[in-house]
Amino acid sequence: MPKITPWLWFDTESEEAATFYTSVFPNSRIVEVAHYGSAGPRREGMVLTVSFELDGQPFVALNGGPEFKPNEAISFEVSCKDQQEVDGYWRRLSEGGEEGVCGWLKDRYGVSWQVIPTVLPELLGDSDRGKAQRVMAAMLQMKKIEIAALEEAAAAA
Repeated sequence: MPKITPWLWFDTESEEAATFYTSVFPNSRIVEVAHYGSAGPRREGMVLTVSFELDGQPFVALNGGPEFKPNEAISFEVSCKDQQEVDGYWRRLSEGGEEGVCGWLKDRYGVSWQVIPTVLPELLGDSDRGKAQRVMAAMLQMKKIEIAALEEAAAAA
């Protein structure tokens, strides 16, 4: 199986972003920082790439320039076991960023995340389609996902 490594494009914030992400997720670390040399195309000595791992998943952050910005077409899902995890990741990742709907947010660097409790896909995939639709309707009213509200919607008759 080939190893797949997501690359994140930044203007100049790659090292700052990688340091932030590795502070948010457990079992994470900066692996290597590479710098531009005299051949350019950016200033010699500037950070070129930062290789890092988030809970074992490899990533590379690139200081590629201002031409491209992150957008919602690509997002990273954070699967959370309980409300405490949802609250913690939501708070940390949305700080300085922008809260979206249905568990989506943009962090301070413009990268999109979905902070999702593991119970959500279970409830949405329930064989009782009425229950699944009530959960969907409840989720569509939320920014940060609230597990108790999902379960209340699922239990409603």
